[in-house]
Amino acid sequence: MRELLYRHALREALDEELAHDENVVLLGEEVAEYNGAYKVTEGLWDKWGSKRVVDTPISEAGFIGMGVGASMLGVRPVMELMFWSFHSVAFDQLVNNAGCVRYMAGGKINVPIVVRGPANGGTNVGATHSHCPEGLFAAFPGLKVCAPATPADAKGLMKSAIRDNDPVFIMENTKLYGNMGEVPDVGEGDFLIPLGKAEVKREGSDISLIAHGRSVLHCLEAAETLKKDHNISAEVLDLRSIRPLDQEAIIESVVKTNRAVLVDESKPFNGVSSQIATLIQEHAFDHLDAPVKRVCSIDAPAIYSHHVEDEQLPNARRVVEQVLSIA
Repeated sequence: MRELLYRHALREALDEELAHDENVVLLGEEVAEYNGAYKVTEGLWDKWGSKRVVDTPISEAGFIGMGVGASMLGVRPVMELMFWSFHSVAFDQLVNNAGCVRYMAGGKINVPIVVRGPANGGTNVGATHSHCPEGLFAAFPGLKVCAPATPADAKGLMKSAIRDNDPVFIMENTKLYGNMGEVPDVGEGDFLIPLGKAEVKREGSDISLIAHGRSVLHCLEAAETLKKDHNISAEVLDLRSIRPLDQEAIIESVVKTNRAVLVDESKPFNGVSSQIATLIQEHAFDHLDAPVKRVCSIDAPAIYSHHVEDEQLPNARRVVEQVLSIA
């Protein structure tokens, strides 16, 4: 094991997959000569050249559409959105084309694309650059959605996504790019994390904190506070994949602890946590000793003010307060 930055873990995954399969190509705005807006692709253009790492025009509809078409002919494009907020200008390509082709072709045509980039608030870039659309895309059959919280998960999920024959959308977080974490050595063989497999990041017995992406870190911080200040043992379950969703892991955790707080940076209306709350109600209702609670972003467009946006998003304090309300 060695310590890697989140962005470097992603880069290592991309580099290994470029070497593993000659059909893998990277596409996006400034991913090549400029080394990527967030330096995730730094050095890959120098190593692999302009046929494997391609700078595109500022047209998400154009290069996402090109990637979808190329994937139907055997290419495996990995396409970077500088912000996932820009998905809206390529919505038809992402949902109506990539998400439906395999089904409408009776399984004869695959669309092995990966679309990756930041999907988060908290960076004070305004409402049009701060969306968390994982719940939106998870609503469409045919699409897979992941949100890694750690460098190891970022690498393992990215490698699995590139090898998957379906469209996989990786929701990263700009506030995680500089985080350090342990990642297995390259010499330890292919490090792949299966899509649709959650992980218990912290064992607990009194309440389940269920989250994905950066919210997992808030839950881990909250769990430490709950143990230290209130003698409450909180289990932290990291979903890792939104679709496919590890329903078994969710139910197993709630049956064990009998309480749940769902933490989700999406807005509360129709968010990922709404789906999980329904799942718990349908399959674990008799095991609940208290209502399921949620901690989401406050239901308004992302606020530009740094201090106000910090309160708009989930944080450890808000998680602790919700736990104490049902403890």
